[in-house]
Amino acid sequence: MMRARVLGAGVAGLCVAAELVGQGCNVTVFDPVPRPGPHGCSWWAGGMLAPFCESETAEEPVVRLGQEAAGWWERQGASVTRQGTLVLTLGRDRRELDRFGRRVAGHQSLDAKGLAALEPDLDGRFDRALHIPGEAHLDPRAALAHLRHRLESAGVTFVAEQGRPEGLTFDCRGLAARDRLPDLRGVKGEMAVLRSADMRLNRPVRLLHPRYPLYVVPRADGLFMLGATQIESDDRKRSVRSVLELLSAAYALHPAFGEAELLEIGADARPAFPDNLPRLSRQGDTIHVNGLFRHGFLLAPALARMAVEAACDRTRPEFWHED
Repeated sequence: MMRARVLGAGVAGLCVAAELVGQGCNVTVFDPVPRPGPHGCSWWAGGMLAPFCESETAEEPVVRLGQEAAGWWERQGASVTRQGTLVLTLGRDRRELDRFGRRVAGHQSLDAKGLAALEPDLDGRFDRALHIPGEAHLDPRAALAHLRHRLESAGVTFVAEQGRPEGLTFDCRGLAARDRLPDLRGVKGEMAVLRSADMRLNRPVRLLHPRYPLYVVPRADGLFMLGATQIESDDRKRSVRSVLELLSAAYALHPAFGEAELLEIGADARPAFPDNLPRLSRQGDTIHVNGLFRHGFLLAPALARMAVEAACDRTRPEFWHED
């Protein structure tokens, strides 16, 4: 039985561990705080498995490989909601919706009646929308907890230590791996969690805006996650400006969010390389899995699969980077 170490228990590390278990490996995961929590940027993710929407700005491999994500998470037993994504603009920003539609495949155009059929609580507020039915979403925190429990049940050992390379090792430490990957940078994302008894959404909603884009992701018990900020910084400070922009955009989507309970504000820095694409690379017996940028839950399954395949048969898969 092949033995492997995984450094890092965020979404990348847990996905790599799951792929290793699937190959019959004996796996140990090292992380100073190996349980999911606010210390890791995976905790602050939106959980949108939306590869087609990402084609607005992302490279082709993100769209293609991201289509593996929903099925992968379902096979792991995570709860995945397949209701698609709704894309909207305020009246003055109609051109943004047209531009988005030209860049994104697989969408359906909706009029006011079609929109109301999908999201009754938005009835009368918008006369046009795009629906991308082939997309999905999940609750990242629940998915991480579930995957951690599933791995423990499969015999994976979790050690509350930094860990070091020893034998076959997969380094999935995110920004902490800058000691080995100096061209990693941090891209800060900020989010808020609201609770509203007056709003119901069945799927993530993206509100396009030239300056203040927003996505709203519904979760259980009347919770909504707001996000979309993207700031070139690796600090974790929560800024007043970003929170104001998020809350103002949510209010523009529906005034009911103005009466919602503000439960949580968070920020973290996502690891990214200069081209915003992930990388796989090898240094001795260590394979680095990093640079997921804002595509953690979307791309981690495919990247983990390719990393384990590279370790087993010494191939150089997509996203392979020579140091």
